Amino acid sequence: MRKTIAEHPNLDELQAILGFRFRDRFLLETALTHRSFLNENPDLPDLTDNERLEFLGDAVLDFVVGDYLFHCFPDYREGDLTLLRAALVQTRTLAKFAGQIRLGEFIRMGRGEEQSGGRQRKGLLADAFEALIGAIYLDQGLNAAQQWLVERFIEPALAEMDVLAKDPKSRFQEEAQTLFGITPVYELVSEEGPDHAKVFTMQVRLGDEVWGVGRGRSKQEATQAAAEEALRRLAEVEFADEEEV
Repeated sequence: MRKTIAEHPNLDELQAILGFRFRDRFLLETALTHRSFLNENPDLPDLTDNERLEFLGDAVLDFVVGDYLFHCFPDYREGDLTLLRAALVQTRTLAKFAGQIRLGEFIRMGRGEEQSGGRQRKGLLADAFEALIGAIYLDQGLNAAQQWLVERFIEPALAEMDVLAKDPKSRFQEEAQTLFGITPVYELVSEEGPDHAKVFTMQVRLGDEVWGVGRGRSKQEATQAAAEEALRRLAEVEFADEEEV
């Protein structure tokens, strides 16, 4: 087992919380090291920050979640699977997962980062959680990482979610009000074709910004299509408030 000149003192406690024993403790130690810690401790040449592990863990997480959803929900459309995956891998969800294992308590960070609220910052916690996934993958392979993620986090999180129980319009309204405090406004853009075969185009706005446009054989169908497009966009946005304390 590799050693560093300043081994983290609480690795055993964290591994007990994780329910996972590392063969190479150095991987776990690296996953817990924020770059701010190295910036303030340049005399630790054997230690590296967790950013490369975060990159790897992000890829592993995307695959594990996508594979699980694909096999467990064979009747769901691509759009529904995309929304579910986005809900599971977004910063808020990963920060919540990190909180469940008290990960913030064990991250090594610089004093300035800690004093500014780093241990509660959602973006930092989510990054460390992804780094932890990368470390587990390197330590014991994809099957171990997959089992740990699915049993410990993905299945319980899905049991609490009802993102597919509501229609897209209802889901987008809830998300918009939660994130921005704004109620979406739907507007008819156009209606085309003869009376027996009209096609309606609706758009949904948050404030002055158009978030989605949809078409359908009825205004209701076009409204739902616009809301679904808005949900897809919402899932791709990196919200600034998720990086704050």
